[in-house]
Amino acid sequence: MDHGAADGGANRPAGPVALRIILGTQLRKLREAAEISPAEASACIRGSKSKISRLELGRVGLKERDVADLLTLYGVYDKAEREQFLHMVQQSNEPGWWYRFADLMPDWFQDFVGLEEAATRMLTCETQFVPGLMQTEHYARAIATSGHPDLATEDAEWRVTLRMRRQKVLHRPSPPRLWAVIDESVLHRPLGGREVLMEQIDHLLELTTLPHVTLQVVPYGLSGYAAEGAFTMLRFGERELPDIVYIEHLTGAFYLDKRVDVEQYGRVFDQLTVDAATPRETRQWLMKARAAL
Repeated sequence: MDHGAADGGANRPAGPVALRIILGTQLRKLREAAEISPAEASACIRGSKSKISRLELGRVGLKERDVADLLTLYGVYDKAEREQFLHMVQQSNEPGWWYRFADLMPDWFQDFVGLEEAATRMLTCETQFVPGLMQTEHYARAIATSGHPDLATEDAEWRVTLRMRRQKVLHRPSPPRLWAVIDESVLHRPLGGREVLMEQIDHLLELTTLPHVTLQVVPYGLSGYAAEGAFTMLRFGERELPDIVYIEHLTGAFYLDKRVDVEQYGRVFDQLTVDAATPRETRQWLMKARAAL
């Protein structure tokens, strides 16, 4: 699947979550090349077999001592190469800006925010709400408070602050390419009331003037055919990082990176862009929806 635009931010350094995954992939390749089993590698770093699996998948933080021991086990003795690995370990353990929100975020969502920061392209489908990176503060607050912004708790306000901070990714010097497809019902669901929805539609119109942002609306008549629910596909500039499909549910999230799964979601997104109004037509839909409020 190729939507034409060049990936943004390809020369930007990877963030800590992305580095963790890259390091894990490189360590797995070294282990396999050395014909060492996961059990042997686990024993080397005084851990369980599951620890090596989590480490190689980038699911846990890396310790310099563990990586140094593994490099020795895998026969990597070159000083410069070892220093490069250990420097990457240090970088992967540097806290991202989102760590100050850690108390409000489950681990599975922290990983998503870190990957979102590292992505060069984001393809997202939303069936109920405006995508998080495109929400206004008032709209986000309406969601965080289940439609009762006057009763917002401190936790709800922090969640809104986090969402607004995430949106800075679209306004940095080398922003990612964001391609969003939303269901038509999103434009008519009055979250927070008429004024909030009008402001949100105005914000969408503004965002669609940015060269790296594309928005399309799927009309009612074709809703639900291509996609059963919301999902986001993240793509990266580093060849070691696979495309990742993120699917959130009430108590957690799925991260899909197997090629067969990613390709299927890629085909679904392609179909969505065909079913949806064109970006130019979508702007007309937005203005029509606003006028009807």
